[in-house]
Amino acid sequence: MNQLTIGSYEEFQKYEGADLGVSPYHTITQEQITKFAEATLDYQWIHLDAERARTDSPFGKTIAHGYLTVSLLPYLWDQIVIIQNLKMQVNYEIENLRFNQAVVVNSQVRLRAKLLSLKNLRGIAKAQIEVTLEIKDSPKPAYSGIITFLYHFNK
Repeated sequence: MNQLTIGSYEEFQKYEGADLGVSPYHTITQEQITKFAEATLDYQWIHLDAERARTDSPFGKTIAHGYLTVSLLPYLWDQIVIIQNLKMQVNYEIENLRFNQAVVVNSQVRLRAKLLSLKNLRGIAKAQIEVTLEIKDSPKPAYSGIITFLYHFNK
């Protein structure tokens, strides 16, 4: 895996407008889907009932919650870029997120990221990142959108 390592605003700024990379694949298991359902109290059958999904779902299998796939953003992002020398990182915003394709159980997904912009807000780096969650062997991504992280670098 070829992660970028960034230790300051100035280093981060060099990547503005650039493709930052792609994470390794992560397999979405039924156990992960079930735990997410328990954590969020979202017990729809399409996520949990494999037998019913086999007969009643257009996908033929259970599918991951859309928000489960979104919740993987920080984890997958950290597989692409290591941001060092931080006081704190804050998940700030998601824009134009569009779910394009369901993620069926046991699919492998990975994140592709591009740094759209980096702004200095009184010492806080505001990074807007174009993200696409790709599904292995699928022409359509699970979703695409723009996420914003705020980075409070140590001086």
